[in-house]
Amino acid sequence: MSSPQRPAASTGHDPLAATRHFWNWPDTDAVEARCEALLRLPPHRQSTEDTAGVLAWFESHCPASRRVAAEMGTLVPGGSQHNLAFDHPFPLSIAGGRGPHVTDIDGNRYVDLLCAGGPLLLGNCYEPVADRVAEVLRTVGPATGMLHDYELRLARLVHDFMPGVERLRMLGSGTEAVMAALRVARAFTGKAHVVKIGGAYHGWSDQMMLGLRLPGSGAYEAGGIPPGCYATTQEVRPNDGAELRRRLEANEANGGTAAVIVEPLGPESGTLPARQDFNAEVHELCDSAGALLIFDEVVTGFRMGLGGAQEYLGVRPDLTVLGKCLTGGYLAAGAVGGRQDVMDACAGGIGVSNRHARLGGTLSANPLSCAGGYYSILEMERTSAPAAASAAGDRLAAGLRRAIDRRRLPFVAYNFASIVHLHTSGVLHIDLRRPGWFDEVGPRLEMLREISAALVAAGVLTVGGSRFFLSSAHTPEVVDDAVARIEGILATISPP
Repeated sequence: MSSPQRPAASTGHDPLAATRHFWNWPDTDAVEARCEALLRLPPHRQSTEDTAGVLAWFESHCPASRRVAAEMGTLVPGGSQHNLAFDHPFPLSIAGGRGPHVTDIDGNRYVDLLCAGGPLLLGNCYEPVADRVAEVLRTVGPATGMLHDYELRLARLVHDFMPGVERLRMLGSGTEAVMAALRVARAFTGKAHVVKIGGAYHGWSDQMMLGLRLPGSGAYEAGGIPPGCYATTQEVRPNDGAELRRRLEANEANGGTAAVIVEPLGPESGTLPARQDFNAEVHELCDSAGALLIFDEVVTGFRMGLGGAQEYLGVRPDLTVLGKCLTGGYLAAGAVGGRQDVMDACAGGIGVSNRHARLGGTLSANPLSCAGGYYSILEMERTSAPAAASAAGDRLAAGLRRAIDRRRLPFVAYNFASIVHLHTSGVLHIDLRRPGWFDEVGPRLEMLREISAALVAAGVLTVGGSRFFLSSAHTPEVVDDAVARIEGILATISPP
């Protein structure tokens, strides 16, 4: 089928020219200081009456969702298929969405600050892309098992926009793409160890479940995984270049370091924010140690600008992991890309060398994924969606800070472009080196669950009440509405 083609890069068109100018890195030192101050205080919570009122709202307004959740509990472990699904007192069943809003099966309408966990940069049900994908479904079908034109179109777009992607290999998810990147790094370098930043999330593969959520947590989240699976995975603390240097030097005598993998904003999309210069420091340390640098841009790719966080930072990783916005939220969103010589290790076909990294997937690079990604990225470029979403993120974060100050609360709000963080309980900043840390976790997690439930009852969907994703569909009016709803919840919170 015929469709418009983006002009080749040789035309002189430079879509990345303004990438560095539409958002600013937050003051990491100031954020860390405020989070440390928050942790020195006991949790600020709603009153018993307000909490009861939130639960009563769910009972009266969400009976259909409650019935679906109850039946799900008889068939699905925990009653939900999704780690991001709000689950207290029960997950909502969504019936539809448009732009910045979604509606549940009971007819309740919400400001969508979840955006499916990040991929919906253009908003819900963005018709110019949905219409194209529907046409592909009618004419090509969901899968072919063969080459199709949209594979080439999407690969060319990613190559043109992402500084570090000379070659691209599509996969089925961000988790798969991380697994592939680590395999490629080990095959290319012949080295054993992989170092991650403690607290970072790089999918749920066995080797990456070490040091999840909280730096220093080790194998706490590695249930069901034999220790041998993560024996060559190591973690270092965020922003600690000296510790990383020591780790890389120690590995030289014990199999070497194949790669260091980072979320460029810091663990969990900036929940533990990285210093802006930390990524460049990691790059230098990797070069000195003969290790590859892997940027996990599953969340940041295209959202932070069409060149990702790497273009903003001016740091070119050896390998880049992509997902989410890569396919505009359509199925099978995952890819690994990077230097040609490194990526040649995962060339398709049957390998004849032990340096060949075998990858595969029946539904990888399917027509729907690639068409969804191709047209989504074209629309992101045409509408300047990353910049528009970033402006919405700035407005939301500023509004939250004003509300926090008005209410004289110790909470912390900041943003990386269209990713906004609100720390109310401090649970994700607990330092496991501090005596008595375990006793703090329960009350702070309970507070976070209460805040998340209260936000839903106020008509705002978030990632666990602490992280918000904005889209280009979030107009100033929508953002201001969300701020007002959130401030209404903050007004119910008092010091202990």
